[in-house]
Amino acid sequence: MDIFRKKSVEQSIRDTQAPEHQLRKRLTALDLTVFGIGVIVGTGIFVLTGQVAKDTAGPAVAISFVVAGVVCGLAALCYAEFASTIPVAGSAYTFAFATLGEFPAWVIGWDLLLELALAAAVVAVGWAGYFDSMLTSFGVDLPDAISGAHPAVNVPAMIIVAILTTVLALGIKLSSRVNLVLVLTKVAVVLLVIVAGLFFVKGANYTPFIPEAMPEARIEGLRAPLIQLLFGITPVAYGVFGIFAAAAIVFFAFIGFDIVATAAEETINPQRDVPRGIIGSLAICTFLYVAVSLVVVGMQRYSELSTTAPLSDAFIAVGQPWLAAIISVGAIAGLTTVVLVLLLGQTRVLFAMCRDGLLPVWLAKVNPGFGTPARLTVIIGAVTMLLAGFVSFGELAELVNIGTLFAFVVVSIGVIVLRRTRPDLPRAFRAPLVPVLPILSVLACLYLMLNLPALTWLRFVLWMILGVLLYAGFGYWHSRLVARPGKTDGVSA
Repeated sequence: MDIFRKKSVEQSIRDTQAPEHQLRKRLTALDLTVFGIGVIVGTGIFVLTGQVAKDTAGPAVAISFVVAGVVCGLAALCYAEFASTIPVAGSAYTFAFATLGEFPAWVIGWDLLLELALAAAVVAVGWAGYFDSMLTSFGVDLPDAISGAHPAVNVPAMIIVAILTTVLALGIKLSSRVNLVLVLTKVAVVLLVIVAGLFFVKGANYTPFIPEAMPEARIEGLRAPLIQLLFGITPVAYGVFGIFAAAAIVFFAFIGFDIVATAAEETINPQRDVPRGIIGSLAICTFLYVAVSLVVVGMQRYSELSTTAPLSDAFIAVGQPWLAAIISVGAIAGLTTVVLVLLLGQTRVLFAMCRDGLLPVWLAKVNPGFGTPARLTVIIGAVTMLLAGFVSFGELAELVNIGTLFAFVVVSIGVIVLRRTRPDLPRAFRAPLVPVLPILSVLACLYLMLNLPALTWLRFVLWMILGVLLYAGFGYWHSRLVARPGKTDGVSA
């Protein structure tokens, strides 16, 4: 069994031109940048900034965001090189197929399906919570059975997924326009927070900027970070080590920039615009995160910050409750764009896997009227609606984090492999300092993965075992590389 057969870059690009599988090229660098900002700026900027400042880093949380942004930047440069070289839907899945082979590609595709499905549903549930809170502030109370903390059926979450699924099915340009309006709304709110908050900053709140280090309580059993179980390392709050511990937490506020690469096939000039979209969105979001974190710890003493709604509560504490209401609107707009782009990314990854025959190929048919894989989009939307409406996630959300980091590791390794195996390929964007930069990216991602609970690792391994069984029973035998035994196009040793 040749499970490491590769699909050449040339064949990947030729497959995008098949009429029944051809996506419309409608996106520009601006569209991609807005998609990136849309998925990165979510609850992290409204919640995580104050939460991590209070519990882990103190006012130095701004440095933690810079560290996390640099780590993401390492992976982003690798994604940018790949996306400019292989401008095909599928992101890390497609990159792995061209460099590591079919089985590794299946593994990363299966991983991305878990990551994106859970993430979209989890964020939809968060959106429903903010929406319910906003309605309550206007005197409208939804029945507990369909909303609230523990609903029987989370109807608002299901409705928002249904609306966004419809938008995605109707065309990529419509999706980008809706995303643009919502992103402008939430960025305007974030900028308002920064500017308004500056008037209430007190210099004394920044002292000490790096509080004295103190050990955190050890967590026992499978809920403990894997690094603690393997090496006996006890997590530290505050101090220099606290800054890096906080960086491991706030890193997850940056998750999503990689989804920009899934839209490469629908970009007018992908070689130029995809790298700009990936790097541009990451740079803008890093600036916003650092600015907001500096403002919030300047407005209120870090030890007094709220861990549930730090920005809103900080403005309430300085006598500006009207700004707290505006922040809630920004949070709702922010979460809406996150769900939209996550659904987009999941659809395009699954589309690429179906087009290659690793999953039923009939799902990859593009609707001639809309220019999107509408059939697949509706199926994914329906599954996400069921997850958001009926499943209680809790700690399962951490699977999103480990799945993303695993994808970063694969892409970083793939850049080194493709440089060695296909140095002849034209690369509109080249990541600097290869192989040093990708190696640093791999090490940084592995370190962050080790900081996740052992239970998360166990669940991740079980999901991967299920994926291996599905590949052995269906994917291997239905792959397009098998379906053409007498041909060599697209297959390399």
